[in-house]
Amino acid sequence: MLTLYKIALGPVLIAQARWLRATALRLPEAAGPRRGVEGECSKSVPPLRILIVGDSSAAGVGVQEQSHALAQPLARLLSAVTGRRVAWQLLAKSGVNTREALDLLIRSEVEPADYLVTALGTNDVTSQCQPNRFIRDYIALSEHLRERTGARGMVVTGLPPLRILPAAPHPLRWYLGRYALRLDRLLQSWASLHAARRYVSLEWAANPDEMAIDRYHPGPGQYRRWAELVCEEIATLWRGDGGMPALP
Repeated sequence: MLTLYKIALGPVLIAQARWLRATALRLPEAAGPRRGVEGECSKSVPPLRILIVGDSSAAGVGVQEQSHALAQPLARLLSAVTGRRVAWQLLAKSGVNTREALDLLIRSEVEPADYLVTALGTNDVTSQCQPNRFIRDYIALSEHLRERTGARGMVVTGLPPLRILPAAPHPLRWYLGRYALRLDRLLQSWASLHAARRYVSLEWAANPDEMAIDRYHPGPGQYRRWAELVCEEIATLWRGDGGMPALP
């Protein structure tokens, strides 16, 4: 059905997409370190290690500093919850879809990690990646990360609710929202197939008033809430690690 709408609305969608690309406010990625260690806990115990991989939202577009984005606040929260130091690494780039993120990983230095966090999919929507290709790319990225890092658990962030995207006009906003929902359901279904994978929905972020000034990326409060939700899932994985199978 969505394909039929795409055909029927094709000229309008193409024109609106071109307009959006030409007029969208382009914000930089958050400044600051892309790795570090958070927490003042005992140094006699090895730190927990987390790796965050994603697109512009993972890179902190919408806030000025990494200290107000996702990765660094997540590490601080996780340290407070677990009583362990947390070593974190961020590998993210604006504009990448899932396949391009895998290419970026292949070219990058990736440190060992206990837990993975992914935030991808929006650019798969805008580049019109076919659903089956999207989930294949996500699985390939997950397998590559597991082999490179030895991670035991993974938190998968769902796609944002693009149906409320203030920067996009209708019917483009409606179409992007429906496409994002389709990919998101596939992602959630895949994540649910293994106990060492957890899915975090972004449906709660459907509030345009809390978004960044580009009306596209998360604002500070949304980044804070996102970090809290991911922290909860990693902490749950960490507490159950003794009897939980490692990532397949």
